[in-house]
Amino acid sequence: MVAVDGTGAASFPPIGGVTHRFVDAGGLRTHVAEAGPTGAPPVLLLHGFPQHWWVWRHVVTDLARDHHVVVPDLRGAGWTDAPDSAYDREELLGDLLALLDALHLTYVDVIAHDWSALVTFQLCLRHPGRVSHHMAIGVPHPYLRFDARLLAGMRHTWFQEVIITPVLGPRMLRGGHQRLARHLFTAFAADGHVWSAADLECYLRPLREPARAAAASRLYRMVLGEGLRILRGTYLDLRLSTPTVLLLGAEDPVVRADLLGGYDTHADDLVISTVTQAAHWVVDERPDAVVAHARALFGHP
Repeated sequence: MVAVDGTGAASFPPIGGVTHRFVDAGGLRTHVAEAGPTGAPPVLLLHGFPQHWWVWRHVVTDLARDHHVVVPDLRGAGWTDAPDSAYDREELLGDLLALLDALHLTYVDVIAHDWSALVTFQLCLRHPGRVSHHMAIGVPHPYLRFDARLLAGMRHTWFQEVIITPVLGPRMLRGGHQRLARHLFTAFAADGHVWSAADLECYLRPLREPARAAAASRLYRMVLGEGLRILRGTYLDLRLSTPTVLLLGAEDPVVRADLLGGYDTHADDLVISTVTQAAHWVVDERPDAVVAHARALFGHP
């Protein structure tokens, strides 16, 4: 996957002012993109599936004006290793803690999209001293309770059962024209043309590697398991003290703001905001809104 030029440096999609390196984070060879002045307040940007660090291409430059922006590829994605491991919540949470330690970051602001936001809620609940401010995009909060109206949105998530199926799921993600992966982009966007062909190829190419397709299948088992834990009320006894914005696309067919009540007595400072002209892929569809909400949350105009 990693192209190497004559200097031995890996070739990545270009963004002005962004540098790249590999970090040993708890034994995982992790690709990290970085921008912004060293010593500025650090902000960690975490991607979802089936994306990698490139999802933040329209956000990095603005935030890097007054933050040190850290944009890793998470386990199994992009240029980071894809080991044959569990991909469960404990392992993925451990990856984040190991990365913060490897980069000597005591605490950070965090923006996370999709499945990574499920893990950063864990980070905030269990290690609140490591996160100053938290923005979670496109996922429910951990205090969601079952509501029959949720079933209407769940019909759109049939693909999850396909992805987690051994052999079939990885094969569907990597083989042929990758119709399943392409479906995830187009079916959950307000405008399916928000990505260029080059953007989609950048995301889809890694999934053609068997190890990364298998990693995605294991990862989705974590996603489904975490959804069940939330609906069972697993986190109702844990208080969220980190100032948090939950940012949702107004046209998201699955995660709807009007069904996400019930958090008031469990969180000190949780605000749910919606973004127009966006569905699930808020970072791609409305990067301007992500930046504006982030700056308001972090206190940097």
